Amino acid sequence: MIDRQAPVPPGSTQTWDGPDGPLADGPGDAGSVVPLPVRQGTGRWLVLAGVFVCAACGLVYELELVALATYLMGDSIAQTSVVLSVMVFAMGIGSLAAKRLRRHAAAGFGAIEATLALVGGGSAMALYAVFAWTGDWGGMWADGPRCLLVAFSLATGLLIGAEVPLLMELIQRIRRQDAGGAVADLSAADYVGALVGGLAFPFLLLPVLGQLTGALITGAVNAVVGGALVLGLFRHDLSRRARRLLLTANICVLTLLASAAVLVDDFERAARHALYGADVRVAVHTDVQEVLLTGGRDGRPLNLFLDGRLRVSGRDELRYHEALVHPAMTGRHARVLVLGGGDGLAAREVLRHPGVRRVDVVALDPGVVRLARTDPALSRLNAHSLDDPRVHVATADAFDWLRTAPTAAYDVVVSDLPHPGITASTKLYAQEFYGLARQVLAPGGRLVVHGGAVESRPRDFWTLDATLRAAGLRTTAYRVRGRQAGYAAGPDRGPADGARAHRDWGFVLAADRHTPRPRLDPAGPRPRTLTDASLAADVRAAERTRVPGLPPSTLVHPRYSD
Repeated sequence: MIDRQAPVPPGSTQTWDGPDGPLADGPGDAGSVVPLPVRQGTGRWLVLAGVFVCAACGLVYELELVALATYLMGDSIAQTSVVLSVMVFAMGIGSLAAKRLRRHAAAGFGAIEATLALVGGGSAMALYAVFAWTGDWGGMWADGPRCLLVAFSLATGLLIGAEVPLLMELIQRIRRQDAGGAVADLSAADYVGALVGGLAFPFLLLPVLGQLTGALITGAVNAVVGGALVLGLFRHDLSRRARRLLLTANICVLTLLASAAVLVDDFERAARHALYGADVRVAVHTDVQEVLLTGGRDGRPLNLFLDGRLRVSGRDELRYHEALVHPAMTGRHARVLVLGGGDGLAAREVLRHPGVRRVDVVALDPGVVRLARTDPALSRLNAHSLDDPRVHVATADAFDWLRTAPTAAYDVVVSDLPHPGITASTKLYAQEFYGLARQVLAPGGRLVVHGGAVESRPRDFWTLDATLRAAGLRTTAYRVRGRQAGYAAGPDRGPADGARAHRDWGFVLAADRHTPRPRLDPAGPRPRTLTDASLAADVRAAERTRVPGLPPSTLVHPRYSD
């Protein structure tokens, strides 16, 4: 190994051609600190190209871990912040630790890239496996998947942090220059690579390859580029034994990643069966989310999961949708707006009322709407409501859609949206959102909002009530029991243990000019699960859980727990 030599002081007259004069015409130029198989300028650009690719792969690993935190274990700002902060902290530690490897920069960089390719490329599959097969163990392992996520963040950050000091050493061995210039070159390649990786992850890897295959291919690219850079450009800086070890390590890593890529479809099916049972009928990744259907045939109840969260259970959906829709339909209801509800079940209950002339459904995911129309079990459950000529479906973000909606256009607005603790839904439970919803209400109109579980999340529920009041609406809350335990209904994904199972739904009925009273329309249909007496009891039950003095949630200050 050649000892590291100090960079030229700032202000020296060193040129691109090297400290000893113009470049030679062939490989192994005289100006190079180490013998190279290519011209010095070419070698420098190859190192910068390696920096570019490694930076792109590193950012993909980072985004992948954030996405896994959201997808597998619940959508949490705190959880995402922990992953990012742990990774950045680990990058600093890795950068310091790499100082000990500078005398063996080529061998160290090659070993780090092989390890990073294996850790980063295999992290998605490993975490998915742990969550699927051990996520419901409970006990000491209750937070096992989260701890493993932090461990992967730490390991990935350490390895990424060690890259730049070693690359800095390698590029200085090709041509010595002042430290500022070298850092500027490396930083430029690093930041541009990060841009490419950050754009490739959401627009190429996720939609085209999926999370598991995308991570595996990224790891393979990382291993190939890192190995080629060291074994090709800096092979004279390695002993014969080091070259053999690095070549063997990279072949083993690529073999493992390729084998995992071949088996990824079988793995994903097995993991789904571990999570949801063997009765998975439909599993598709739309442009918005993963949509999964179980049951719905041979007498088994239909379940609809969106990104792993149970949104519809055939065992209890009737109780939920009757409680959501029918109290709001007392009064004028010729024009109804359903926000969310792409499954068609809220629209089904709306259409049961005589006098309904138009129902506008605003759903985010066209894939869910398509399934609601074409899947035999789901379309049978929603009574083909989305094919009714009175129903008009728009696929759009509810917040954006309300901003351009006509004023005073609807007698009833039904908000059937995911839990506010999910980051993407928080703005749909904000004061600004309800201000827009208030504008589309006709005089005497009503707005009903699903507010999640009251018993297990009372602060969230009463924050919703406070937010509606802050938007100028008058409210009455009610809660309905009878939901089936077994899956979390909040922002978390997957089975809920018995102690935290959500066994009720909370709703808030709001109006602009009067305080509404939840009751059934005397001229409307008779729900199977509601009566006026039960609704009155539901109002009293909700009131007993009231948490006073809560501030409203706004776009810039969300207050719902995750």
